[in-house]
Amino acid sequence: MHGSNAALVLFSGGQDSAVCLASALKRYSRVETVGFAYGQRHDIEMTTRQELLRRLRIAFPGWGARLGDDHVLELPTLGRISETSLTRDVAIEMSGAGLPNTFVPGRNLLFFTYAAALAYRRGIRTLVGGMCETDYSGYPDCRNETLQTLGQALSLGMDAPFQIETPLMYVDKAGTWDRAHDLGGDVLIELIVEHTHTCYLGDRTHRHPWGYGCDSCPACELRAKGWERWRDRAGRRGGRPA
Repeated sequence: MHGSNAALVLFSGGQDSAVCLASALKRYSRVETVGFAYGQRHDIEMTTRQELLRRLRIAFPGWGARLGDDHVLELPTLGRISETSLTRDVAIEMSGAGLPNTFVPGRNLLFFTYAAALAYRRGIRTLVGGMCETDYSGYPDCRNETLQTLGQALSLGMDAPFQIETPLMYVDKAGTWDRAHDLGGDVLIELIVEHTHTCYLGDRTHRHPWGYGCDSCPACELRAKGWERWRDRAGRRGGRPA
């Protein structure tokens, strides 16, 4: 339908996926988004993502002209079979496997598989996700090797040349703030601070310089530390972070 100059962005409404969406809107003439409701504890992200899309269209009319349909796919079974702190009301801690219990086994594999099925119907062959190996918790389904191998499997299984892009794969959280500023200046920074959601506990009551969250879960800690490193780097360069 849209040819090679189109992309489908896996858009959770978090900081990383918002930056990836902005990057795609710079590079592709047609961009669609997809979110997943899988019984996540922080399901507030399903609301904030809609508000962020609305505000992006207003703040960046050029991007708004390229921003196409948003899709929401329901994967409730994933939440029911996942004994994790993202899908259960349990404390966040390390598991016996050496991974935090925020790891939802198979989540990104399923997300990209469902996204590819949707993209196939929409005539889109590029899938964009915000996964990275730099500031992350060791999730094996965030690794570049995992995702590129999956891209090959999707291409073979659907007999179509799918490409998985991960613009932030080797970018730390400070670099992600920097990338956001390069893409959309102070306006995009402010949208990310005010309207994205990253906190695993779904906290939208506590406002920090970097955004809303509990300030104690792993996602908030990464985001806060990245913000501080970005401010420090910008200060040393003589710049003015938002």
